[in-house]
Amino acid sequence: MSVFRFKQFMVDQTGCAMKINTDGVLLGAMAQMEAPKRILDIGTGTGVIALMLAQRFPLAIVDAIEIDAEAARTAGRNFQNSPFADRISCHAVALGDFEPKYHYDLMVSNPPYFLHSLKNQDVRKRIARHADISFFDQLLERSARWLTPKGGVQLILPISLANDVGRQAEDGYGMVVQGAATIRSFSTHPPIRCVLAIGKATGNPEFGEREFLIYEGKGVYSPAYRKLLKDFFLAF
Repeated sequence: MSVFRFKQFMVDQTGCAMKINTDGVLLGAMAQMEAPKRILDIGTGTGVIALMLAQRFPLAIVDAIEIDAEAARTAGRNFQNSPFADRISCHAVALGDFEPKYHYDLMVSNPPYFLHSLKNQDVRKRIARHADISFFDQLLERSARWLTPKGGVQLILPISLANDVGRQAEDGYGMVVQGAATIRSFSTHPPIRCVLAIGKATGNPEFGEREFLIYEGKGVYSPAYRKLLKDFFLAF
């Protein structure tokens, strides 16, 4: 399906190597910050996370960056066709080449993290899905420079990688882990993802520590998942 319809906007996925996925919508709905004025989405892809945050924070200006030029064009069209067009924009640029004019209260990313898997042969999918650990060094270094004093960067990652990135933030960049949301598919399954909140200041009362369950049974979403996404998904 090339066009994904949400309650307040539509997302055309044409030309995007990575399509809308559960990780992205979870981050878009779970990222928390008190009244952010400026938000940055790193590696926006289709633009879905940036659009969700624009809906959730109606006073925020949202910037998005994307290294894939074709995906950036698609995200830009999605932004222009949304109700938030006057305060959301996409920049076709790599993280290392982006020079923002402002500091951000909230930065988010659903980053490439298949660090040790075989490289995908499709070049654009390879860029979208794989990163060296240097990507996270770069992301954390930029976060330390670009965040406001009370701002934070929030990422959705596999559990083991979240632990590594948290230590990297604290040991290498003087930031702190402000909170973590552990995500399970089923209550009997081990955690599969973590939404990790990192910032300059200790604690983020808007985020905290929590566990989140996607399914309560096979093919049946949990009440928590339905509540989290009820403002976005037509089916909810």
